[in-house]
Amino acid sequence: MSEPTATVGQKVTHRHYVPYSHAHYAGNLVDGAYSLAAFGDVATEMCIITDGDEGLFASYSDVQFLAPVRAGDCIEIEATLVRVGTRSREMEFAVRVVARGNPERGESAADVLNPPVVATTARGVVVVPPR
Repeated sequence: MSEPTATVGQKVTHRHYVPYSHAHYAGNLVDGAYSLAAFGDVATEMCIITDGDEGLFASYSDVQFLAPVRAGDCIEIEATLVRVGTRSREMEFAVRVVARGNPERGESAADVLNPPVVATTARGVVVVPPR
């Protein structure tokens, strides 16, 4: 296996469906922690790709909840590497809603959102073991 390399600008993107079992509030809203957990997942993959280790989250900063995430949404979670230190990796994160259920059209109806709705953004720092 070649030596992993962290490069500013690298991106990792996940997409997944938000199940109704995660709805906590009226209107099938999910809590903000759902986005933060998703950020942890893409950060983990980024660290595996760049450093061959899952890494550990050290901090979040500038977390912004800009639009709701609802059960029945399809979301895209993206991490972009913006700074590479000796053992730290700083990333920018975004959750975008790319599709949303539309119960007015039918029980299982959904619409693709074009453009996607940016729901949550943040910056975060992870640390990886020394090489």
